Amino acid sequence: MTPKAYLAIVLHAHLPYVRHPEHENFLEELWFYEALAETYIPLIQVLNRLENDGVGYRLLLSLSPTLVSMLEDELLQERFVRHLGKVIRLADREAERTGHDGGRRLLCRRYGERYRDILYWFEEKCGRRLAGAFSRLADYGHLELMTCGATHGFLPILQQNPGAVRAQINTARDYHASVFGSPPDGIWIPECAYYPGLETFLADAGFFYSFVDAHGVENAETAPRHGVYSPVCTREGVAFFGRDRETGRQVWSAEQGYPGHPYYREFYRDLGHELPESELGEFLIDGRIRVNTGLKLKRITSRHGGEKELYDPGRAREQAARDAAHFVENRVRQAEMLSVFAADRPPIITAPYDAELFGHWWHEGPWFLDYVFRKLRYDQEVVVTLTPGDYLRRHPDNQLSRPAGSSWGGDGTYEFWINDSNQDLVPALHQAADRLTAAVDRDEGVARDPELLKQMFRELLLAQASDWPFIMRTGTSPDYARKRVSDHLSRFWALENMLTGDPDADVFSAIRAADNIFPDCRPEYYATRAPS
Repeated sequence: MTPKAYLAIVLHAHLPYVRHPEHENFLEELWFYEALAETYIPLIQVLNRLENDGVGYRLLLSLSPTLVSMLEDELLQERFVRHLGKVIRLADREAERTGHDGGRRLLCRRYGERYRDILYWFEEKCGRRLAGAFSRLADYGHLELMTCGATHGFLPILQQNPGAVRAQINTARDYHASVFGSPPDGIWIPECAYYPGLETFLADAGFFYSFVDAHGVENAETAPRHGVYSPVCTREGVAFFGRDRETGRQVWSAEQGYPGHPYYREFYRDLGHELPESELGEFLIDGRIRVNTGLKLKRITSRHGGEKELYDPGRAREQAARDAAHFVENRVRQAEMLSVFAADRPPIITAPYDAELFGHWWHEGPWFLDYVFRKLRYDQEVVVTLTPGDYLRRHPDNQLSRPAGSSWGGDGTYEFWINDSNQDLVPALHQAADRLTAAVDRDEGVARDPELLKQMFRELLLAQASDWPFIMRTGTSPDYARKRVSDHLSRFWALENMLTGDPDADVFSAIRAADNIFPDCRPEYYATRAPS
């Protein structure tokens, strides 16, 4: 039976490079440990259950190179195990301490069991290698993997120096192939930030498809005949899929989205900020800085503040099933409506989300995904899941057009990443990029030590991450974000001095130990006449 519509669920998994070997405990490294315990391992568990139960599904997962590099890092793997031990000990202590409160005690015991299970999956089932676990899932044929910009660089900022764009794209391709065995067909443009001409770099790197927000397709060079429900394809052979607004609103919206239901767990009520310091012990950085523990005992109850009631996992899971049913019912309804206007093929509903929404921000998100795929498989026959790669293999001929400049942040422009809070850093990034191009063109690394040039390349990639201007704009950790850019650029210029002057072996060794990402990187991507 021919479906009336296709549904492409796309998860973009990304974290900035927050590896800090110089510190025993570092606040921002917790971002990584939280994401592992709350999103990536639960996602692996969900997909394994679907495989074991024979549930046919198709899912596209974008794994950013910075995230994969941290997943592969033995130091961070060891620290994650240590982190899980701390959470388990705290959950056990709280269960014992609150024995008089049956509901609270039961919830803490549940957390202890949950984190022991996470530890078991990490150590025994995955052998500490989550990248390998995702690779094995992809081998089963239901999960498809793709990459992103090397360090999630905001490409419209970098376009002044073609080498900077090429380095972000080609390094991502190379690193993905080195970890997963082959280059991917698709790439997630960081922040869905497209500018006209970017498709040339994507095509040169061998990518066949990518994504933009809805207005990127709707305002394309030639008006799209089917809106965002079929891709537009550039003359270079790169197809761009537009995000569907309805699926985004139902999951993402602060007012209408599923994660705001009163039964769901409250993200902002963590024991790390509620218990007396005397009870936190290991969770106080430098003996004074409170951090999240992952133990959250309250449910949302009300979006408008007030007293929060105790979280009930059973009621929350039932609600996740109801929300999944609602999501699938709406896709069926949407497919019926769109099929009226379909001509030669079923429309494709492209539903991309940040992977960290499922589990980290929305604790019940992995349950929701599990139910969605099961209900799509067994409760209806109107909508079929596929990946954009599947779609292009079925329908290789698509409308010729080029998307409009766009992003998926704020008002859909570039403003969220180029604004008063961070624009002073842009000239510094351009200056470093131009200097690296000059060094590569003159083969300066050959005369000295090619490893110096490689480390300059790494430092510049890390300084270009879109996470830093984003954080400056939101004001969540602006000092840390600004320092990260400043530190990487300072290291870049320190290395440049060694390239042209006297190397300092101790300084070089310290920099390389701190930022050991992309061991086989290729600075020649910055050359004026660069290889592809």
